[in-house]
Amino acid sequence: MNDRQHSEGTMSYLFEAGALKRGKRSGWWIAGVKDPETIAEHSWRTAVVGAVLAMMEGADPARVALLCTFHDTQETRVGDIPWVGRRYITTASNEAVTADQVAEAHPAVAEGISAIVHDYENGDSLEVQVAHDADKLECMIQGLEYLQQGYPQAQEWVDSTRAKLKLPSAIQLADAAQTMSIAEWQRTYLR
Repeated sequence: MNDRQHSEGTMSYLFEAGALKRGKRSGWWIAGVKDPETIAEHSWRTAVVGAVLAMMEGADPARVALLCTFHDTQETRVGDIPWVGRRYITTASNEAVTADQVAEAHPAVAEGISAIVHDYENGDSLEVQVAHDADKLECMIQGLEYLQQGYPQAQEWVDSTRAKLKLPSAIQLADAAQTMSIAEWQRTYLR
């Protein structure tokens, strides 16, 4: 491939990544949420939560944010399959989907993104552990927000994701989140 083809392949990946801004997190429909967050919204806050957790845990915040940013990019091709659906569907691994997504991209881009996804899926470093807890904590926080917006079925999501947290800082933040409300932080910090 020549430089132009690599540039076009890389741009195709970037256009595809933009579809995450339109793809809804379908699991929230099960909880009755009529207009749930998008996959991109989830990934963005997961990256922020991950960087904060990394700071608290002594991990590399930039590495964690990078892992979190790319953790759901495959959903442009396979969709957001909620946990209840995963026992009925067999899909390609996230690494295989990523390989297809970046197959035409610049070699350094393809190698870099593939390595990030591989590490997220298979690694055991502190950064990977933090990224996994960030994904769960973000889901729990979103569930708490949906609870406060009048979606009582979100409680099951809050409870199940909170139970999966492993790191001390993630558990501490979960405890704090469960004692606060959206209105409380607005009154306190938006004066």
